[in-house]
Amino acid sequence: MTMQAMRALESGDSSVRLRAALAVGTSPDPGFVGKLLERCAIEPEFAVREMLTWALLRHPPSLVVPKLIEELRSEHAQPRSQALHTLSKIGDRRAWPAITRALLTDPDDEVARSAWRAAIVLVPEGRAPELAAVLATQLGRGGRATQLSLSRALIALGETITPILSTAKDNADPRVRAHALATERLLRDPDSGFEFAIDEATRVVALGGAGEKG
Repeated sequence: MTMQAMRALESGDSSVRLRAALAVGTSPDPGFVGKLLERCAIEPEFAVREMLTWALLRHPPSLVVPKLIEELRSEHAQPRSQALHTLSKIGDRRAWPAITRALLTDPDDEVARSAWRAAIVLVPEGRAPELAAVLATQLGRGGRATQLSLSRALIALGETITPILSTAKDNADPRVRAHALATERLLRDPDSGFEFAIDEATRVVALGGAGEKG
């Protein structure tokens, strides 16, 4: 049955692929990990990718994690992004050395966002300030969704980000200043909401606040 499911992962019907991924995860077998990763790298449907990730989680981390780390070296964005996403779900801190600065600053927004989420799960004790410093270099990047992802990652690191945000509020780039202000507001008041926080921060920066030097 599972071999049939493996073949069904190639179906042109996303619902068939979804059921196939469920079947593979229900009856895990080390011999199927390679195929699951292969499919993760090209699967266009979000729901199917999530089921493929679940199927990978059903296999031993000692087998899956090294293969996911190999995927991080792919020249294509989707394998990198999916591998990072799965590593964040597994939560095995032995994968931390693979979360490189290059991934945290990857030019592809989806890869970078996945790297940020993985990093805050995997970061070892005592390394949060180092991670926060790298993440802060991405302030002001991308659209609202990307900025929200970065703010959430920074906030997850706690008070260690306070001096970093304070410095960022003096940045020459108004987008960086606004993003730092919005993140600081969310750190103090998580219920304020990012849209409100970033709109308010953008207004403050436009009026010459937030570290504007005279």
